[in-house]
Amino acid sequence: MQHITPQWDITPSGAVALQKHLSHYIVRKSTLKAVETVAGVDTGYRKGVARAAVVKLKYPSLEPIFHTVAESQLAFPYIPGLLSFREGPVVLEALRKLDSSPDLLIFDGHGIAHPRRFGLACHIGLLVDIPSIGCAKTKLLGKYDEPGPERGSFSDLIDQGEIIGAVLRTRSNVKPVFVSIGHKVNLKDSIKYVLNCCRGYRLPETTRHADRLSTILQLKDRKNCPDR
Repeated sequence: MQHITPQWDITPSGAVALQKHLSHYIVRKSTLKAVETVAGVDTGYRKGVARAAVVKLKYPSLEPIFHTVAESQLAFPYIPGLLSFREGPVVLEALRKLDSSPDLLIFDGHGIAHPRRFGLACHIGLLVDIPSIGCAKTKLLGKYDEPGPERGSFSDLIDQGEIIGAVLRTRSNVKPVFVSIGHKVNLKDSIKYVLNCCRGYRLPETTRHADRLSTILQLKDRKNCPDR
């Protein structure tokens, strides 16, 4: 794979152009072999500070085995569709602190279900060259039919005639999530891994663990976090 240098000091218009360019590097087929570890990635905000958390879990048991946290001042404005430029730097810092790379990343955000087919899961997955999936709580764009009420039911998320993701019911009679390809994972496998990571809740355990660390962990608690 061609090495791609992160670019964060950029204008919003430059960020849009960069997304369009980098989207051509996204691999939409699965390169996964045996998945033994999966990591959840989430970012929270507090008083102008972004806090990214990465939690690595064994797969398929989903036992947490390592986690890291990184914090930084926010430098990029909130603009829908450009989330990766706001969160990317601190997410990369947290990923660098892991003891070893996970086999798969699941982001609380979108992959190709994005206006330029280059959401957070695509951007970070491409930069670190790790298979990645987007699993978002809300839709960014696209149309879909409501999936069936049973766990495992899903429908296509479509934009301009292209299937860009799946609307997946991860818990019976509960609102679905929006799953899309990030990098090096096809949509069928993305659905499978997200569903396998859900244990009785709407959101996958990867997201649930990362969310707790990104939003609740205070500075005084960092001594308990092995963020090496």
